[in-house]
Amino acid sequence: MTYATLTLDPSFRIGVVDRRLFGSFVEHMGRCVYTGIHEPDHPTADDLGFRGDVLDLVRELGPTVVRYPGGNFVSGYRWEDGIGPREDRPRRLDLAWRSWESNQVGVDEFVAWCRAAGTEPMMAVNLGTRGVREAVELLEYCNHPGGTTWSDLRRAHGAERPHDIRVWCLGNELDGPWQIGQKTAWEYGRLAAETGHAMRRVDPRIELVACGSSHSSMPTFASWEATVLAECYDVVDHVSLHSYQDPLGRTLGDHLASGVGLDRAIDAVVATADHVGARLRSRKRLGVSVDEWNVWYQSRFPGESSLEWAEARPLIEDTYDVADAAVVGSMLITLLRHADRVRLACQAQLVNVIAPIRTEAGGPAWRQTIFHPFAQAARHARGEVLRVEPQVGCYDTAEHGEVPLLDATATHDIETGALTVLAVNRSTDEPLTVRADARAFAGHRLVAATTLAADDVRSTLTAADQHSVAPAPNATARFEDGRLTVVLPPVSWNVVRLEPAGAPQP
Repeated sequence: MTYATLTLDPSFRIGVVDRRLFGSFVEHMGRCVYTGIHEPDHPTADDLGFRGDVLDLVRELGPTVVRYPGGNFVSGYRWEDGIGPREDRPRRLDLAWRSWESNQVGVDEFVAWCRAAGTEPMMAVNLGTRGVREAVELLEYCNHPGGTTWSDLRRAHGAERPHDIRVWCLGNELDGPWQIGQKTAWEYGRLAAETGHAMRRVDPRIELVACGSSHSSMPTFASWEATVLAECYDVVDHVSLHSYQDPLGRTLGDHLASGVGLDRAIDAVVATADHVGARLRSRKRLGVSVDEWNVWYQSRFPGESSLEWAEARPLIEDTYDVADAAVVGSMLITLLRHADRVRLACQAQLVNVIAPIRTEAGGPAWRQTIFHPFAQAARHARGEVLRVEPQVGCYDTAEHGEVPLLDATATHDIETGALTVLAVNRSTDEPLTVRADARAFAGHRLVAATTLAADDVRSTLTAADQHSVAPAPNATARFEDGRLTVVLPPVSWNVVRLEPAGAPQP
């Protein structure tokens, strides 16, 4: 048995949890849209063709914002193709994923789906093959009340009130050689600045996200952000960061340390942005939008150039196990630990494509293992993030050196007094006893403690088996005299919740 100690105190604050940390992502890629969220012939489909069984699972998952329509797809997308009568919409070649795009789902349908799902849309504009004019016209279509060509066209299409989309991504991964319309950092920085200036004239309330480098292993990482932000720092509110973790080619211990890579990437982006701000003598501090993150068995995917042209084909529909769920939990902990600067985050993607939700065309929808950490964090991590600083042993990894066995954070909801501890035991073979000094919460009581684990860390979920891997009560949890003790199984995701003693029982 190994041990870890930590202190839980409301005075040790990192920052307020922005609810938009719990975002997701819907791209016109594979079966995310068609036979994912949208399937008009499905028995549960609504009048717009959206699957009711998927909507139920999305509401349970609890994403607060959903980024759309890409992703690589957006860099070749003509948004006008997806509005108006569906029978009149053109079919186009999607060059990003070598597919035929029917445009049966567009901005109006997606916004309606978001409202039904209880989430907010986060829109990306095409700065790969298009530019300022098209972005401004899309914003006018979505957010202007009326009296202009584009806003009146929206009203004619049935959306009398503006969509009022608040967050806009200025393109996607434009340093990537795979991107349609790839640009140099200076080219993109100038285009982002010009586009942002024009968009703010249409709606000054919007938040803008500048495109960061595609991932931290790119040769352009950090230098791209520095050049881009030198051009558009005063125009944008956030800079994006994408982070995918591939289990293949790694030991289990190395995979479980994936959150460390995300932690360091966030630190690097923050440092770069702050350096640019200092050079510009700006008092403004940019947020970070981690608007693509997840576990992705990426080395299995041979690349889009290997694909034949097809419509809504299955594409990177990875099946996730218990170890992957622990890694997703650890990445959520990392995002929360950076709540002072990370304002938005979107797990990519929502359905079928490297997703927490899977579907069968004409058949069932089901949860994957990674569904549970996201749903629990989105539901319970509220208020302020506390700095917990665990004291625990480490283990060696090839990629990150020594890594702590315990990854943990805590949130304190000032309004309700609720305290939530989120923790991952990275040990592959030993339980971990956590002892927390929580005397600052001595008037609280233990409400619940749950653990997601399995004897076989490669256990997965299927449509027929939704219960063998799920959060289960952890009977080892104790809270007495301001001391919290709980035993965490190897390779596990854990949630412990305390509430004031006088709070009503759920």
